[in-house]
Amino acid sequence: MTAPVDHAAVAAGATEALRVRVRRGDGVQDYAVPRRANQTVLDVVTEIQREQDPTLAYRFACRVGMCGSCGMTVNGRPRWTCRTRVAAVAPEGELLLEPLRNLPVVKDLAVDMEPFFEKWRRAHGYFEPGENPPDDFAAVLPDSAERREADAGIECINCGVCYAACDLVTWNPDYLGPAALNRAWTLVNDVRDRGQTARLDAVAGDAGCHSCHSHMSCTEHCPKALSPTFAIAGLKRETGKAALRRFWRRG
Repeated sequence: MTAPVDHAAVAAGATEALRVRVRRGDGVQDYAVPRRANQTVLDVVTEIQREQDPTLAYRFACRVGMCGSCGMTVNGRPRWTCRTRVAAVAPEGELLLEPLRNLPVVKDLAVDMEPFFEKWRRAHGYFEPGENPPDDFAAVLPDSAERREADAGIECINCGVCYAACDLVTWNPDYLGPAALNRAWTLVNDVRDRGQTARLDAVAGDAGCHSCHSHMSCTEHCPKALSPTFAIAGLKRETGKAALRRFWRRG
């Protein structure tokens, strides 16, 4: 699907037009948008939808890097569009916008996040207090080793950028993915949690942490500068220890 660039859409007084190509279904549609100072990619998409093509579908909420819902593939790289300046990614004045990889496309630039969150559930990415949780609050020292391990990945906001960047998810759709495994690692290091055995079993399978090839694409692309690769390495160690403990108990 290709439409001619509407140069009349370029605002009066603009020094140049930004050429924007948007993946829509099996084709690409062209737009022209005025190039402005401090313009973000999300600004561009919003202007297209509001001023030129109200049928263009995309997702966003906060616009300030808090919700993670505006993720798209920008010139071949998954990013938050609200925090991506056009000047940084389109020096030649061209943008190619596509939906995030590895997720079903709902329409245009909007993807279905359900498979992402289903893998989160499969990895036991939720707090499990146990059948008889303690009556009092647990004392978690900020400088404890466990707390530092959890802190390394706790700021994940589930934007799906690392999932879209992961080649292993592309090769093996059953792979749990870096975000789910990162979340599992934070809970493995939560001294209040009582679901450690089931969680380690869940991430130790064929589609779990040991499938990771350590390409570090998730770490490279994370907008929060987290390192899911580090978390996955920690899960590999802990699942290995758990397997050895079971072996010695049987012996």
